[in-house]
Amino acid sequence: MPFTIEQVKALVREYPDFPTEGILFRDIFPIFREPEAVECLVNHFAEKIRSLSASVDVVVGLDARGFLFGPLLAMKLNVPFAPVRKRGKLPVKVCQASYAKEYGLDVFEMQEEAVESGQNVVIVDDLLATGGSCKAAEALVEKRGGNVLLNAFVISLAGLEGHKKLHAPVYSLIEC
Repeated sequence: MPFTIEQVKALVREYPDFPTEGILFRDIFPIFREPEAVECLVNHFAEKIRSLSASVDVVVGLDARGFLFGPLLAMKLNVPFAPVRKRGKLPVKVCQASYAKEYGLDVFEMQEEAVESGQNVVIVDDLLATGGSCKAAEALVEKRGGNVLLNAFVISLAGLEGHKKLHAPVYSLIEC
């Protein structure tokens, strides 16, 4: 039986006080235990992306959960997938962008040939919190001359206002 997007949302589980006290962890992995739920999620994002005013040339996924559905979405849209990884994980020439974490800075990298000048990009990840990692991904795309049309997330933590750090519009399936 096919899933509705509301049924997909209902699969996301909440775990209070994980990984530390005061944090409410939202777990998307139950979605991946239901193949039809994954298909519904990917189709939902594909429909949203197809409704944009410009066509998408590349889907960029953030390390690591953006790798779970980013390639499936790229395949559905018939466009390439480009991974954004943590420093030192990609061969060949890369461009870099740093971002703030709770306890210092981290660095994202993307292979230089992953996005070409003038290409339209959608960035995907599981969660938008403070916006730092997605902002770094936007910077990588912009360094290569690409244009971010949309940042798409399964979950957005609205109270942290991560969307305010980003240049491109944000779409989230679930806003908490």
